[in-house]
Amino acid sequence: MNARTEPAPAGSDAIARPPLVRELLLVAGLFLVYKFGRQLATGHTGEALHNAHRVWDFERAVHLPGEGAVQSPLLHGDGLVHIANTYYAAVHFPATVAFLVWLYLRRPAHYVWARRVLAAVTAAALVLHLLFPLAPPRMLAATGLVDTARLYGPSVYGDPATDSLSNQFAAMPSLHFGWALMVAIGLIVATRSRWRWLWLLHPLLTLLVIVGTANHYWLDAVVATALLGLALRAVPPPHRTASSADRAQDSPVPAPAGEQTLVGAVR
Repeated sequence: MNARTEPAPAGSDAIARPPLVRELLLVAGLFLVYKFGRQLATGHTGEALHNAHRVWDFERAVHLPGEGAVQSPLLHGDGLVHIANTYYAAVHFPATVAFLVWLYLRRPAHYVWARRVLAAVTAAALVLHLLFPLAPPRMLAATGLVDTARLYGPSVYGDPATDSLSNQFAAMPSLHFGWALMVAIGLIVATRSRWRWLWLLHPLLTLLVIVGTANHYWLDAVVATALLGLALRAVPPPHRTASSADRAQDSPVPAPAGEQTLVGAVR
């Protein structure tokens, strides 16, 4: 008679998913806070431009590469700059939502962790937006950069003087980059594929896009990375064990020898 086999014990990813309605409300609240909380810092044009000069001068003082080194190649053809503008406008929110949905369905424990980290980073960013309003490089003549979205499209912003839907003086930190980096880190931590490190291409492309389109300075991404690092330190990831999908690919775990003998003896 064949020996009896036992399935591998369930790991941390086998925990019950949080209630769907509650999570939908929490995530929707996170996005609403991000979208509308930034408007609290509107109306600080003079201070935002003054801070922009300070950031630009600081970057030059510490010999960071000029943002123009990224923008110049984009301006060699309308197609490439249009792709960069589209990436900036269309990938940020959908990629983050898709990341959270996948974690909720496949890695519930990692979903709760990622949602908490994103909430912490967003809250810290909004505080910094209030304390340090910053005009993006596309608004600062000293940079020599152009507003690629306005010239080539598509653009998610209107005229800064009349735009009531977004705060365009909230360049630091870049949540475009901070969220993209968290998506990559979350997928790397929650999966075991040998290709999982390729997810780092998402924040890398995001960095090149936000700088090349003159929506952010290098320093905006640096500060976003620092805030994310603090959030990850405060909210450590769950212990990763084999998920149900991983276990399905493994061979069954045989029962102990003594138990095999007992089972085989019983007819």
